[in-house]
Parts: sequence; C-alpha cells; structure tokens
Amino acid sequence: MENNKKHKILLGLTTTPKSDWREKTREIDELGLKEIALFPTCLEADERRELFGLLEKTGLERLPHVHLRDGMTEAEVDYLVERFHAEVFNTHADRNYEGFLAMKELKGNLYIENCWQTDDKFVRAVSECAGICVDFGHWEDLGIRQNYESYGNFPAMLKKNHIGCCHISAVRSFAHESAEEKKKVYHSHYLYDMSELDYVKAYKEYLPPYVSIELENSFTEQIKVKEYLEKLLAVSF
Repeated sequence: MENNKKHKILLGLTTTPKSDWREKTREIDELGLKEIALFPTCLEADERRELFGLLEKTGLERLPHVHLRDGMTEAEVDYLVERFHAEVFNTHADRNYEGFLAMKELKGNLYIENCWQTDDKFVRAVSECAGICVDFGHWEDLGIRQNYESYGNFPAMLKKNHIGCCHISAVRSFAHESAEEKKKVYHSHYLYDMSELDYVKAYKEYLPPYVSIELENSFTEQIKVKEYLEKLLAVSF
C-alpha cells in the first residue's frame, strides 16, 4: 500500500514527568514555532489552565493534533479548536472516549490510540470513533518485539479503518523497565540516539497527514529529530 499523501511532522509538547513543559513554552518563540502537537496527558485541570495561559503569550498559531486527557471538559476542547485550530484528537480505548464522543467538536475527529492491547475493547472503540491514532513505538515494541498476541489483528485493522494521526517515540535496542508503566518495554519517551527512530521506516506506508513526535526532549532537540525523520522516511512533507 503506497502512501502518496503529504505529511507534516509536528514537534510535541509532552507533559510526562521528565518533560519540562514550561520550558518548552519558552522555546516556542525562541525557535519561531507556529504549530506543534499537544500532549497535556499528565496535567490536572489547574496545570492545564497554566499551560494554556503560557501558550497564549507565545506566537503559537496552531495545535493540529491534541492528545486528550481524561477529565478534559467540552469548554477546554472548544477553546483548543477556536484559539489554536485543533483538528484531530486522540485518546485510549480504556479511557472515557464515550464522554468525548458526546462533545460537538470531537464528532468525526476522535481517534483511538493503540496501547497495551488491541483487543475487543479497542476494536469497539475504533468502530465508534473516527478511526485509529497509530502509536508506532507501541506497535514496534508490543506488537513486533514482544509479540503481544492481541496485536496480531492490528495490520488488518489499519487497512479497514482511517488513520487520522500518529505518535512517534524512541524505541531502544534493549528492554528496560518503564518508570511510568512498571513493565518491560523497548519504547521510550526520551530519545538518546537518532538510531532509536530507525524502526519507523518499516511503517512509512501507514503515515497519516499529521505525524506527531511524542518525546520529552527539548524542542531544540526535536527539530533535529524532525530533520532526521524527513530524511529517513523520504516521503512528501
């Protein structure tokens, strides 16, 4: 399946524990960034308000892809659409995706991310939403290197469903225990070496229009990641 669509790689403002999201907001104007992907997944409501306030003070114009956090309100979603022109959103099958589907701006724009299992719950959630947000790091780690049984159906699902957005993170050559998930994993939200991105080349046919970098690394480092991916993938950007 040859993918002739044009793609846009977005730097990602992540909020996982090792990501300095406040510093990333300062980098926005230093680097002249106009659009990024947003991952407010580890922020409570008061921290999200702080983040939005910091973004307001920058020259940022667009947040094309947003990873929703449980508990985000319809007012927050409306704000992201109206102020930052958010287009596509993702969440997990085991989160309150039904609640998000009730929100006007999310109908037709909500995609389900592949996480630990692509089981019946995942299949049902995808069928009720707009399609799939492919996390390529999870797929490479859990589906290929660790051979999780439920991932056997994943390639077939991708052929049947729309891929609306995606995440790219690092995948290491060795397994380590994730501080977040307390499990053995190969994927990581921190990149140490560009070779940890080489796995993505095997999945280029599945790339959607928005390709979001999900890393804790600074935006300065992510710019180098973006350049590396553009050369690695050799597709239209």
